[in-house]
Amino acid sequence: MAGPYDAQWQKARLRFLGNHPLCVICLKRGRVSPATVVDHIKPHKGDMELFWDSDNWQSLCKQCHDGHKQSIEKGGIGRMGAALDGVPVDPAHHWNEKK
Repeated sequence: MAGPYDAQWQKARLRFLGNHPLCVICLKRGRVSPATVVDHIKPHKGDMELFWDSDNWQSLCKQCHDGHKQSIEKGGIGRMGAALDGVPVDPAHHWNEKK
């Protein structure tokens, strides 16, 4: 987000990640990964009320945000792709690494 809210967003983002430090998608899959991205669960598409609604935020690791979440928003098959259960099909994705 570029513009007059950059500093306000960075503060809110860091506070949220401090309170929710783990990736929620990884946790659902039995993995523990540090979150680095505050994701909008429902895309805000410029709606500032929805953008700032912290009930619409979730913590994700970069891999989940860039691969899984973005592929779902772009029709289910993105750069990494996902199976019907949501597990990434890319063998290099950290969910598919041996434990």
